[in-house]
Amino acid sequence: MNEAALTLEGWYALHDFRSMNWTAWRAADDEERAVALEELHACLQEWSSVEEAKNGSTAVYSIVGQKADFVFMHLRETLEELNALENAFNKTTFAKYTVKSYSYVSVVELSNYLASGDGDPKANPEVMARLQPILPKSKHICFYPMNKKRDLSDNWYMLSMDDRRAMMRSHGLIGRSYAGKVKQIITGSVGLDDWEWGVTLFSDDALHFKKLVYEMRFDEVSARFGEFGSFYVGNLLNEQLFEEMLRL
Repeated sequence: MNEAALTLEGWYALHDFRSMNWTAWRAADDEERAVALEELHACLQEWSSVEEAKNGSTAVYSIVGQKADFVFMHLRETLEELNALENAFNKTTFAKYTVKSYSYVSVVELSNYLASGDGDPKANPEVMARLQPILPKSKHICFYPMNKKRDLSDNWYMLSMDDRRAMMRSHGLIGRSYAGKVKQIITGSVGLDDWEWGVTLFSDDALHFKKLVYEMRFDEVSARFGEFGSFYVGNLLNEQLFEEMLRL
């Protein structure tokens, strides 16, 4: 049997994509909408407090296109915490005006393909900052799930560790060439969701998403072994912008 990559896991992740039921929102009276906005504000404040205490992180973005209207991306220490915050939001008045478009459950992951050095990696503050990241509040987000192929001769899992490591090193060099332009968070979802990994990109220039993903398509890891799900792209949605979006 081929050697499996070793992974380090950090915070659990939930990408919660929602669409607005605009017909119901417009039909609600002023008092009902006010209550809904107050409860939304309470959720946003609670999530912000968790982030300030460095016990998790949350980012909120609008989504461009028809796949969803916005996404909450949450990072928490346990699945139970993710479940609790999801249930708490679903019980709000505001949530009843939303439609669940898509969700993705995973965990922040680092593999040993590019690892170096000895000792306990979790004793390294830089490693822990990558495993328990505070989500950037860049202007734009791009999310997509992906698999590694298991097709006949193009079966990633039948390659040797040396071959996989060499290809991932080449793949990683492309990503590092966008340092300072794009922040990338990889979350693993094998056994947790329908895809194997989720890739979340943050940038102040959405064109960097296009250029980075396109350049990576020519790398062997993506060209031969990558399978990709739907892409979701959007814009930062702070509380003020959220309220403006909901204003009639």
